Amino acid sequence: MYVLLIEDNQNIIDGLKYSLEQEDYEVFICTNVADTIEFLKENKSVDIAIIDVSLPDGDGFDLYQNYIKEKNIPSIFLTAKDSEDDVVKGLELGASDYMTKPFSTRELLARIKRNIMKHKNEAIISIDDVSFDFDKMEVSKDGKVIPLTRLELKILHLLFTNLGKVVRRDYIIEKIWEWTSNDVNDNTVTVYMKRIREKIGVNIIITIKGIGYRIDDTRK
Repeated sequence: MYVLLIEDNQNIIDGLKYSLEQEDYEVFICTNVADTIEFLKENKSVDIAIIDVSLPDGDGFDLYQNYIKEKNIPSIFLTAKDSEDDVVKGLELGASDYMTKPFSTRELLARIKRNIMKHKNEAIISIDDVSFDFDKMEVSKDGKVIPLTRLELKILHLLFTNLGKVVRRDYIIEKIWEWTSNDVNDNTVTVYMKRIREKIGVNIIITIKGIGYRIDDTRK
């Protein structure tokens, strides 16, 4: 299994890397926000991320919310801050867990194992007879895989990652067409949503007029 460790303290890096490798984990290390973003672009398989909140070039909370959460990677925040507000903020953003420094390496390893197991049990979300498999990145209906394009899958991944929440149209454009957003407008999103609905055949995507879309999780 693979762990992404985002931490700038070399002593912590050395200690955790050694302990994780003793448990047969492969460890990817990023020491700042910029390196992490570049790593995520490579789409390497990661089972969990350990994120230091205070990084040299940015905030771990923002890094998680803007880049890691959308990839559906279970994450544990690791920080010297122990105020209730920080704990609540991390968990409300959707992180799996939270530990403060100094911490017990043994306890962290136990939490890593627990959260990976929990995540694998939640890797498939079903709404009516439509299922989204995060591990395989595929959508099926009545057990049969629906042929979707790469962009259609990315849009559905974004919606299912934010299950029950409204995903704004401008956010969809930013995340799905991040390199060509200047050439994309609201009509492009509308066209893709129409195609997705036609292929799925079940209207599980709710339009919030003038704002965006959300998956109807009341039909689970």
